[in-house]
Amino acid sequence: MPASEFVVTLGGIFEHSPWVPERAADSRPFASRRHLLDTLRAEVQKAEPGQQLALIRMHPQLGSRGRTRATLTEASAREQQRAGLDACTDEEYAQLMELNAAYVHKFNFPFILAVRGHDPASILATMIRRIAHDEPIERRTALDQIGLIAEYRLADLIAAQGAE
Repeated sequence: MPASEFVVTLGGIFEHSPWVPERAADSRPFASRRHLLDTLRAEVQKAEPGQQLALIRMHPQLGSRGRTRATLTEASAREQQRAGLDACTDEEYAQLMELNAAYVHKFNFPFILAVRGHDPASILATMIRRIAHDEPIERRTALDQIGLIAEYRLADLIAAQGAE
């Protein structure tokens, strides 16, 4: 696969950040999906702190509704829907918005969680627990969660390619 096609194909693995597969393209070919994923994650870890922060900030707020929902990538919308965030009770939604605001106020970036396997209650509990972290720990946690999101998205992409 040419480098340009590689970048386009993997462009959605890291939210609005094609620079990640661009940097990994020179490492092709990959021996396995794990090798590819590890290389992509390593590119994120090698990035300058400002670029890492930009990657974190590319992720949408959890529980987006209305106009902000329309700005979600297809992958983010699907992930949030699977986690039941579009079916939150009014109380859960209000708490989610309150916690999102407090989190952004404290860390100056959105709360990142690979929501696969979560439901609204577990997401809220995780937010409450993580808001107590300090900024360096939470930045590392956000990058780890982005790496997990990438793992899920890569697996979905490969499964979809195999289905064709």
